[in-house]
Amino acid sequence: MASCILFLLPLIFFSSLSSAAGPHALVAPLTKDSRTLQYLTRINQRTPSITLTLAVDLGGRYLWVDCDSSYISSTYRPARCHSSLCSLAGSDSCGDCFSSPRPGCNNNTCGVFPENPFIRTSTSGELAVDALALRSTDGSTPSTPVSDPAFLFSCAPRFLTRGLAVGAVGIAGLGRTRVAPPTQLAAKFSFRRRFALCLPSTPRASGALFFGPGPYNFLPGIDASQSLLYTPLLTNPVSTAGTYSPGEPSYEYFIGVTAIKVGDTVLPLNKTLLTINKKTGYGGTKISTAVPYTTLETSIYKSLTSAFAAALANVTRVAAVSPFKLCYDAKGLGSTRVGPGVPAVDLVLQSEAVFWSIFGANSMVEARDGVLCFAFVDGGRTPRTSIVIGGFQLEDNLVEFDLDYSRVGFSASLLFRRTTCSNFNFTSIA
Repeated sequence: MASCILFLLPLIFFSSLSSAAGPHALVAPLTKDSRTLQYLTRINQRTPSITLTLAVDLGGRYLWVDCDSSYISSTYRPARCHSSLCSLAGSDSCGDCFSSPRPGCNNNTCGVFPENPFIRTSTSGELAVDALALRSTDGSTPSTPVSDPAFLFSCAPRFLTRGLAVGAVGIAGLGRTRVAPPTQLAAKFSFRRRFALCLPSTPRASGALFFGPGPYNFLPGIDASQSLLYTPLLTNPVSTAGTYSPGEPSYEYFIGVTAIKVGDTVLPLNKTLLTINKKTGYGGTKISTAVPYTTLETSIYKSLTSAFAAALANVTRVAAVSPFKLCYDAKGLGSTRVGPGVPAVDLVLQSEAVFWSIFGANSMVEARDGVLCFAFVDGGRTPRTSIVIGGFQLEDNLVEFDLDYSRVGFSASLLFRRTTCSNFNFTSIA
């Protein structure tokens, strides 16, 4: 009997350690708003905890919420001037508030500049901490919620929520800063600074936002992390934010597109547009959830649409539907597993062997009944960034942002593997 007790003790000890260990990863749902085409996520914040809906801004510097509208929490704490929290957020501003103290309005607090990229507006906001909770996951199903009792974020005035989807009370900025959720959550729960987006292609179902390592499992048992190709993250040395300090870099996600192909046709392009000008910050390619469709500098757009139109010369064109200029009668296009039967658009990256293929499901959008349009937009002759890969082109693709290894992984369309971003099993709780 004694030997049995000795044998069981290590197992009991090991079990207690396992239950006390941090989460493997975290997960939150992603939805698409049909009116604004914004992508939304839900988190829990405050004490007592309430569920908040936030628009997702991939390049945003931090998470911010409207604190003017009944913000009630016993765990809210403003960040005091010259504190380590202010330094972490890169804030050197210090201010007072000339009304009754409340969340978003306190004396001797440091400020930051929350931004709404959908209306291109920034303003000042109070830096603060409060409890934040997300569900843990093993990569297959969500599990119990875990909490960070002192998550750093920004308050913002109510007017900054203008232009957001109905019900959204702020923005989840996921940029490459020390205070954006990917870095804060990694530090709190001791996993590598890595997160992944899988945007849904329909407002009727949810995609998934993962923080931490894979797997990223979608029904029926497809691990999207097994098909990722990687390309280096690039740094734009000039900030692309609405408000920034001199010498501050951009915190958005830039990658190095070196060429574009339509089928086997390589587009003639001004290659200087594909690189980032180190002095001005103009040029290059970034990934964004703040624009619904990929936007291209005018000469790149014309070259792409000319090649695409030539490839579909035998398909009936119809009147353009704004903001698109190249539209077709849907009856003239066949159907494939990965959407309408059109030539792939390949974004060639660091070598000819590494390219991001955009198939029909991500290149053709139903602009009205029976009309499919080429889902790329003319961004003008002097845009800040030459190519902005928009949300529609990311849908039903798993995209992983590995900040520690400074790289982006992309799966190509999950439709090839007979699954979608809406097939993460949110209905079961582990």
